[in-house]
Amino acid sequence: MKLPWFVAGCVTRPTAALSPRTGVPGKQVESSFAQVVVRTNSFRFLLSLPAEYGQDPTKRWPLVLFLHGAGERGTDLKKVAVHGPPKLVAQGRQFPFILVSPQCPEGQVWDIEALMGLVDTLQDQLPVDVRRTYVTGPSMGGYGSWGLAARYPDRFAAVAPVCGGGERIRTLLPSQPEALKTLGVWAFHGGKDNVVAVSESERMVEAFRRAGVTDVQLTVYPEAGHDSWTEAYNTPALFDWLLKHHR
Repeated sequence: MKLPWFVAGCVTRPTAALSPRTGVPGKQVESSFAQVVVRTNSFRFLLSLPAEYGQDPTKRWPLVLFLHGAGERGTDLKKVAVHGPPKLVAQGRQFPFILVSPQCPEGQVWDIEALMGLVDTLQDQLPVDVRRTYVTGPSMGGYGSWGLAARYPDRFAAVAPVCGGGERIRTLLPSQPEALKTLGVWAFHGGKDNVVAVSESERMVEAFRRAGVTDVQLTVYPEAGHDSWTEAYNTPALFDWLLKHHR
């Protein structure tokens, strides 16, 4: 198994041009803009493999991508395991899937294109069942989960955003409407969340329904605040629900 120290961040070296370079006073003219952007993306991540991994060299495994919240950003990778599935693994839980938990650099938010680069690399270098790739995460990770679902619904079988939100416009004007319709969506939120309002999940769920998604649901914990992730990830049915979905 060969895995990179995935090389996020964005380095931009603008090479830009306007055509024409000047306008015509008093007239409206056609013009254009072009820019070349060079990016370097890097993630450190926690990797958890199933207990039976490698016993059958032909077996392909489901992949769950876990995106942490804003408080776990930085360079201390141990912080990634304070919540969610990596916390459960640290406590001794065994999962029947490959769990990948990247760490977002300090001062940044989840970059959707960088995350897809990581997913591409994982699917290329690990025995991943590409029909069974999933994403979940709380708070900032919930925003990242919604973002991946809206932009790349064909790459994920199901998503489980927790106390997050997203850009409704990408769902209401989808680039891949047919793939979006067959995506599984289960969102979670605390009814007393004073950090990310429950209406953020409600509006995303409604946008996905309007886009034609039929397997979509929202679980609201009436007395929970922002920490709805503890109860969500302690729900055994969540992982069973994820794994029943195939792309």
